Amino acid sequence: MYSLMSPSSSIASSSSSFLGQTHFSSRTPNDRLPMKDSWICKCVTTPPTGKTAYTTKVSRNANMAKLQAGYLFPEIARRRSAHMLKYPDAQVISLGIGDTTEPIPEDITSGMAKHQPWSMDKDGVLCHKRNEPNFLNSAVIGKAHALSTLEGYSGYGAEQGEKHLRAAIASMYYGDLSIEESEIFVSDGAKSDISRLQVMFGSNITMAVQDPSYPAYVDSSVIMGQTGQFQKDVEKFGNIEYMKCNPENGFFPDLSAVSRTDIIFFCSPNNPTGSAATRGQLTRLVQFAKDNGSILVYDSAYAMYISDDSPRSIFEIPGAKEVAIEVSSFSKYAGFTGVRLGWTVVPKKLLYSDGFPVANDFNRIVCTTFNGASNISQAGGMACLSPEGLEAMRKVVGFYKENTSIIMETFASLGFSVYGGKNAPYVWVHFPGRSSWDVFSEILEKTHVVTTPGSGFGPAGDGFIRVSAFGHRGNVLEACKRFKQLYK
Repeated sequence: MYSLMSPSSSIASSSSSFLGQTHFSSRTPNDRLPMKDSWICKCVTTPPTGKTAYTTKVSRNANMAKLQAGYLFPEIARRRSAHMLKYPDAQVISLGIGDTTEPIPEDITSGMAKHQPWSMDKDGVLCHKRNEPNFLNSAVIGKAHALSTLEGYSGYGAEQGEKHLRAAIASMYYGDLSIEESEIFVSDGAKSDISRLQVMFGSNITMAVQDPSYPAYVDSSVIMGQTGQFQKDVEKFGNIEYMKCNPENGFFPDLSAVSRTDIIFFCSPNNPTGSAATRGQLTRLVQFAKDNGSILVYDSAYAMYISDDSPRSIFEIPGAKEVAIEVSSFSKYAGFTGVRLGWTVVPKKLLYSDGFPVANDFNRIVCTTFNGASNISQAGGMACLSPEGLEAMRKVVGFYKENTSIIMETFASLGFSVYGGKNAPYVWVHFPGRSSWDVFSEILEKTHVVTTPGSGFGPAGDGFIRVSAFGHRGNVLEACKRFKQLYK
């Protein structure tokens, strides 16, 4: 039986163009916005009737049974919901799940609304084919409305993405790196492309992953059957090479201690530690992949947050086109976590052991499993890469980086060892000798603030929590006030 209930309280919500930090001043610093009432479906066990339920003759994928509990972020959401039921009058602030909170800049939504054809001028700058002086302040007619007209309607597009958007991504992010438009595949986000890459690689490969790292790399590997069973004594899956990244090694693995694998997943700036690999470190990583004949899957989803001279793309490293694939996304730059738009670069020079181009197989996977990103989302991507859109994204990133500084200063003032933050929207806080889940529970119970336990990203993350900078400024300030009250 099912019952619906709604919390009575007002809940505060919160959960790279590769350019430097700027300041975001379009909203009042102390804004705290209430969340709309969220309905929670409560499942109540119904006593058995004595009848055996009908079953099919299809066996369950045995790899699904290997997964430990639920995926990390739904588990955090479940615990948050339980906490809200326990404390219905509490103002719960979420700095856990890395979901953006600030509205998509109007310069970008206006471009999505008009959805006029785009072109590049002689200087390579994106512009509308129609010169509309009121473009940025135009009334929102919307691509959705345009789809109701003969002139504006479009059905299936190219699975690889609209030509102008692929060209714009190549020009903006890889202009001096000789990445071609045809090597770029536009998608509904980096997370989706990670799974498509895993489907392409198949089950008979070995993989290495940073420890800690984004859970989708490991979970997709388990589902594909690339791993052994989960080993509870070490909190690891068999047949995965866990590359420990901690303060002692500067959050970059000791490659001399890493065994050879077919695939290496590497994220920089890293989620969750917030650490960005240096040029020298990435040069060693590319050479390591080349020496071992491995393919490097490089996740650059947070590259726009980099404020020092760390590489924004793996293709800045000589030789990377022969060993690397890069996945990226507009999610954390433009607030597209709900819009869904990303891209993957598969260079033509990347070849399998028999000389067959990897890009050809990825193209087949994309064409088989995907009908292309939404045309409305792709219109948003074009707006992001216009001069106005790029400036708007810089401001959004700058706003979140200011949040990051506030969080880092708070924990540092309390005597904690704090990492990340400089080149990423995540702060990695060390609680020596303590379980990450225990710290998560303590903070939630005593401050009503949601964080993320470090062990959810891998065994090397135990003893840490990740605090996200994605939040309204007022909520971040209030959360930091509560942290100070708890740990003063």
